[in-house]
Amino acid sequence: MNENFIRGIRINWQQVEQGSYLHAIPALRSLHALEFTAPATLFVGENGTGKSTLLEAIAVAYGFNPEGGTLNYRFSTYDEGSGLSNALLPVKGVRRAKFGCFFRAESFFNVASKAEDYRGPTPKEAYYARYGGRALHEQSHGESFLAYVAALPRAGLYLMDEPEAALSPQRQLALLAHIHAMAGQGAQFLIATHSPILLGLPGAQLLCFDGGRVHPCQWQDTASYQVTAAFLQRRDAMLREMLDEEGAP
Repeated sequence: MNENFIRGIRINWQQVEQGSYLHAIPALRSLHALEFTAPATLFVGENGTGKSTLLEAIAVAYGFNPEGGTLNYRFSTYDEGSGLSNALLPVKGVRRAKFGCFFRAESFFNVASKAEDYRGPTPKEAYYARYGGRALHEQSHGESFLAYVAALPRAGLYLMDEPEAALSPQRQLALLAHIHAMAGQGAQFLIATHSPILLGLPGAQLLCFDGGRVHPCQWQDTASYQVTAAFLQRRDAMLREMLDEEGAP
């Protein structure tokens, strides 16, 4: 039985303006329905294939702030709505998430600021204890991101757009461990990522956006894995080929 908070999505393309750039993204334009079959679903594919666009549309359609945060976060530093959220219907499960959060790498600073604003009367010492004893803005981007994730309720709904952007490989492994533990305790994750480390999450559903369609794939078949593995195994040869080509007249 599918116990996810969001079991899938439906898209009605008649509600997307004809002149919208969304019609020019093949993987999205061919998508009408999608089912999320695992506690963690990862979107993977080349830049521009629609991963982040779809993730944001799901987040906004579910009720999250477009720039990230929990369901009660409301702030805006720019207006960049894609319009896809108006045509997208989340298929909700029988369970309702008591907590949720939408993470965007480029706007996490604002989310951290709002977390401080929403502290209310909670004493600083008690509030900062949940983040390792320091304010989020007193930590590096990667440290604050992991501290925020580690303090989240175990059984929530979490959408993450390229969370690896702020993290070293070691911290990506730490995030993978957090996600795996939380998914085992009832959380659901939807993640857009290029990280071959995060894509190796055990039991995750991988959806590839390459080739003009959204389709299931295996870890070893993703370009993220294959390019990284090839570089690690054939670094000198690949560099020679690439640099010789760039230097050729």
